[in-house]
Amino acid sequence: MGNGFAYTIMALWPLFAVYWYKTKSIQIATLWTILGGFMFLPVKTVVDFPMVPALGKHTIPIVSALIGCWLIKRQHILYFKGLDGIKLLAVLLIVVPFISAFLNDDVLIFGGLILPKITYYDGLSAVIKQFLFVVPFFIGRQLFKSYDCQLLMFRMLVIAGLFYSLLMLFEIRMSPQLHTWIYGYFPHTFGQQIRQGGFRPVVFIGHGLEVAFFTVMVLIASVLLWKNNVKIKNLAPRVVSFYFLALLVMCKSVASLSYGVFALLLIKFTKPKTQHQLALLLVTLGMLYPTMSIIKIFPHQALVNVAESIDANRAQSLQFRFNNEEKLLEHARERFYFGWGGWGRNRIYDEKTGKDISVTDGTWIIVFGQSGIFGFVALFGLLFLSVHRSYVASRSAEGGAETSLLAGHALLVGIIMIDQLPNSSLAPWLWMLAGGLLGRSEEIIQQAKVKIITSNVLK
Repeated sequence: MGNGFAYTIMALWPLFAVYWYKTKSIQIATLWTILGGFMFLPVKTVVDFPMVPALGKHTIPIVSALIGCWLIKRQHILYFKGLDGIKLLAVLLIVVPFISAFLNDDVLIFGGLILPKITYYDGLSAVIKQFLFVVPFFIGRQLFKSYDCQLLMFRMLVIAGLFYSLLMLFEIRMSPQLHTWIYGYFPHTFGQQIRQGGFRPVVFIGHGLEVAFFTVMVLIASVLLWKNNVKIKNLAPRVVSFYFLALLVMCKSVASLSYGVFALLLIKFTKPKTQHQLALLLVTLGMLYPTMSIIKIFPHQALVNVAESIDANRAQSLQFRFNNEEKLLEHARERFYFGWGGWGRNRIYDEKTGKDISVTDGTWIIVFGQSGIFGFVALFGLLFLSVHRSYVASRSAEGGAETSLLAGHALLVGIIMIDQLPNSSLAPWLWMLAGGLLGRSEEIIQQAKVKIITSNVLK
C-alpha cells in the first residue's frame, strides 16, 4: 500500500484530466492523461471496488480519458464502426471471459491451497477489465488517424521522454529511490535493479526493464522525427536521438538495447518497404510463437547459446524463463481453447504444499494460460492486423514523410509485440500507439478509395 500522497494523486488524476481536456486539444489531453498516468502514478497501489477492476495506475487514466472524450470534448469512442475483419477479434475479447468462466466451474486443490471456481460474476468482471485494457487501442485509432496527429503523437512522446530522462539520470547516479521517497514504498525487488556495478532507473514505472522499454519507444519516436527532419523544441532530432541511445545504454537491458539499435539502423538506412516487411515478420513470429513452442521448433536453445556468448548471467536468466514457460505452456494445454480463467489457476503449484512454483514473465503465456488460444488470438491479433493493415496502406501512401512515418510506426508496433514473448510490458499507452497505427492506415486506405471513385466519376 502506498502512503496518503499515493492515494491523493490517484484521486486527483481525473481532475488533472478534466483540466487538460478543457484547455488542450483532445489529442494532447489524451496523451497527457494516459501516458502521464503510466509515467507518474504509483505502482500497485489500487482502490478495489466490487465487480469493476481495481482502480490504479493502469485503469484510472483510461477512465479519465473516456470521461474527457465523452463529457468535455463530446466525442464518443467508436469501438466497432468500420472495423471489418477486426470486429471478430473485438467480439472475441468480450465473449472469451464468459466461456472461460463456464468451463472453469471446478475447484482446484493443491495441498492446503484451494483455488475457487470461476463464476459468471468473475467472467463479467474479467470482461470489464479486458475492455478497459484495450480501450486505448480504440482511442488511438480514432484520435490519431491523420498524418499531423500521428506526428504529434511521436513529438509528445519525445518531449515526455526528455523530461523523464532527468529523473532517470538521477536514479542511475543515486539509485532508484524516487518511488520510495514520494509514495512510501519500493514497487519491486531492489536487487533486480542493480546491474554491472550500477543501477537501473525505475522512477514511477515499476521495474528497470519497463523503463528501458519506455526508452526504446522514445528513441524510435525521436529517430522517426530525425528521419522526417522535425525538430523537438528547437532541438536537433539527430542530437536527441543519440541522447536517448546513450540513455538506453545506461538502462542496462540487453534486449531493449538490441531493439533500439535494430530500429535506429533500419529506420535510418533501409527503405520503408523493408521496414514494413520486417514489422510483418515480427508480428507473424509473435502470432506463431505458441504453436512453434508447442511443436518445439522455436530455437530456444540457440538463443540461450547466443546470450551465453555475450553474458553468462543473461543466458542463465533466459534459460530460466524458457524453462518456466515450458511448464506453464504444458499446464495451459490442458485447457487449450479458453484457458484456466483467473484466481491464479493458470499458474503451477506444488501438489503437497500448495506453494506457487511458477514465474510468468511474458504477456503471451499469461494470456494463453488465462484465456486459451482464442483469447491469445483476439488480443495479439489486434497488433498483428494493425501492422498488416499498415502494410496494405503503404501501397497507397503519398510517399516521402508520410510513408516513412507509417513504416517506422509499423516497426515500433512490431517491436511492442515481440517484447511480449519474454516480458509483460503491454501497458495502455502502448495500446494507444498501436491503435494510432491502425487508424492512420485506415485513413490512408479510405482516402485512396475516394480518389479512385472521384477519378472514375470525372472520366
